[in-house]
Amino acid sequence: MSNKRKITNAVGNPYLNHENSQTVGSRGPVLLQDYILHENLAHFVRERIPERVVHAKGSGAYGKFTVTHDITQYTRAKLFSKIGNECKTFVRFSTVGGEKGSADTERDPRGFAVKFYTEDGNWDLVGNNTPVFFIKDAKKFPDLIHTQKRNPKTNLKSATAAWDFWSLNPESLHQVLILMSDRGTPYGYRHMNGYGSHTFSMINDKGIRHWVKFHFKTQQGIKNFTSAEATEMKGKNPDFSQQDLVEAIENGNFPKWTLYIQVMTEEQAKDFRWNPFDVTKVWPHSDFPLIEAGELELNEIPVNYFAHVEQSAFAPNHLIDGISFSPDKMLQGRLFSYADAQRYRVGVNASQLPVNACPFQVNNYQRDGFMALGNNGGDAPNYYPNSFDDLQPDPAYQNYEEELGSSLISNFDSNKDDNDHFSQPGTFYAQTLNAQGKQNLVQNIVEHMNGIQGPKRELIINRQLCHFFRANIELGMKIAAGLQITLDPSQMHHSK
Repeated sequence: MSNKRKITNAVGNPYLNHENSQTVGSRGPVLLQDYILHENLAHFVRERIPERVVHAKGSGAYGKFTVTHDITQYTRAKLFSKIGNECKTFVRFSTVGGEKGSADTERDPRGFAVKFYTEDGNWDLVGNNTPVFFIKDAKKFPDLIHTQKRNPKTNLKSATAAWDFWSLNPESLHQVLILMSDRGTPYGYRHMNGYGSHTFSMINDKGIRHWVKFHFKTQQGIKNFTSAEATEMKGKNPDFSQQDLVEAIENGNFPKWTLYIQVMTEEQAKDFRWNPFDVTKVWPHSDFPLIEAGELELNEIPVNYFAHVEQSAFAPNHLIDGISFSPDKMLQGRLFSYADAQRYRVGVNASQLPVNACPFQVNNYQRDGFMALGNNGGDAPNYYPNSFDDLQPDPAYQNYEEELGSSLISNFDSNKDDNDHFSQPGTFYAQTLNAQGKQNLVQNIVEHMNGIQGPKRELIINRQLCHFFRANIELGMKIAAGLQITLDPSQMHHSK
């Protein structure tokens, strides 16, 4: 008798014929009773789950995080309680605007999402490879993403829509300059930094809160494609970043990043010269230097892409004790939308899948729903309080108690209160980029803006040029010259 494993259907029934359907005679019609045919076809047409609305194409790997420096003065999180502490991690990198089949080297921000499997539950730090973002209020997010997707009539990407939105939202300028620089086309995922981007908070064992930002600095060194190189690679290998990550790890060349934090006290935040919770702005390192905290290493490619990378579900509301939120309006919106997107895309029990599951204890009263795994809570009560189990809230995990500044409901326009959208983009151009970087930035912007079409072309270009001039006169003049537009910068003014 053969020792080979038997092929079975989904419930374990062995069968003989996998390749030929049951028919009436050798050429007759197929029989309805061929349940193997039905099961295979039915599963096949349901193989694809909805792709992510953003970050659809990505790569992922498992690894570990190691605490290398003492930051217990800022956080009581158990993960950071001792130098040398380790936990398993899963990281997913991605492009943002493209579909699942898009090229890895598109000009686009890159997602940088880290799942820490800690003893206090999973912590998801869901960020990008840039420290800022296009907008500061989540209410604008659907509109922003619509301008990065396909035109509803032509089904083509639209430079007109992108620049129209950016020119009407000058807060986007900082991110736009980063995107249009060579940082918008990183050389794979291993050679870029990652950022939590938002302001978060840390609470220490004395109940004192500090505001923090998270930075992952690549140990491989920053490396970018030029625009021409990125375009060429799209044709040669649209999966370049995936291949680069897989081959590096499979060859034992494990990529690493150093985790740093920036720390701001509550008093400093109250008196700071701009809103420290504005995700379109960075905190100057001269005022808030980087503090080293740990090291992230990726060392394992998942054995099945779909099960681990495609079904991975990240949400910024997955936080551990000692790390919490901030009043950042973009972050506040993401706390709802990310978890809600995963419930739609993967299902209400997405957290039970191996890549998302907490490897330690999970106790709650959530039951049922599509794809409930395990014993679905068995015969334990599905309500609280009850007289049958011993689950109790732990007072050690008390939320940070804060006094809110106002009891008035307001649709607050942060643009009117904090409308300096130009100083930091100007600094990025003048001080961050070298001469070649400046030249590439201008060339990339000109090429992209030349894609603006239609009767509003001149209006959109002039409106955006106003923002460039306000950031840096030289930048504005070079872009105007590249677009073959003669302008008097003294006459430039912002209008909608």
